Amino acid sequence: MRFARQSLRIAAKDLRAEMRTKEALNAALAFGVVILVIFSFVLDPGSEAIREMSGGLLWLTFVFAGALILNRAFARELPNDCLDTLLAAPLSGAALFLGKTLASFVLLIIVEGICLPIFGVLYDINWLLQPGLLAAVLLLATWGISVIGTVFSALTVNLRLRELMLPMLVYPIMIPALMAAMRLTTLLVTNEPISNDDWIWFRLLIGFDIIFTSLALGLVEIVLIG
Repeated sequence: MRFARQSLRIAAKDLRAEMRTKEALNAALAFGVVILVIFSFVLDPGSEAIREMSGGLLWLTFVFAGALILNRAFARELPNDCLDTLLAAPLSGAALFLGKTLASFVLLIIVEGICLPIFGVLYDINWLLQPGLLAAVLLLATWGISVIGTVFSALTVNLRLRELMLPMLVYPIMIPALMAAMRLTTLLVTNEPISNDDWIWFRLLIGFDIIFTSLALGLVEIVLIG
């Protein structure tokens, strides 16, 4: 119970700080919308081709925009040695990590929730055909991105080129989860039935989240304290 309270307090602190400035949120939203608008000029909205690649386009937008949010997970603690204060506080590294992961997860969901309607309008795709399963895919894949991104945000927080290093470290590890999310999202936004073979992608997302969340919680002390 104490662990949960500490994690929620860290998450609430980060969300309040972000909502006051909206630096990362506005940057991520602007970046995501720009990507969608640019591709709308290149691709033919409503065509069969855009339907076949809709999942890939959406998740490329989400991960590129999300990097701007994930990079701020620990970077916002650098001024006035706030990160050192948090590490010295009477809370575990796992609680600190989980709280920051939750905050990043909420911010990413906000970005995705705004980009999805814009995607539907620009590309003439009804993404509400199977909302329950689509929400499950979004939540599972976004949690995986948040976990991996927050771990490497902690690892690169003191690097001068952390904005460059974070995507280079996160994207290769996210390939299995992104493949699953892209495949499932394409099926769901085009209202195609999910076959028995495609359900393995759901199991992959769930397994990915469980494995990497467990590893992150177990190794975060080493990452933070070194």
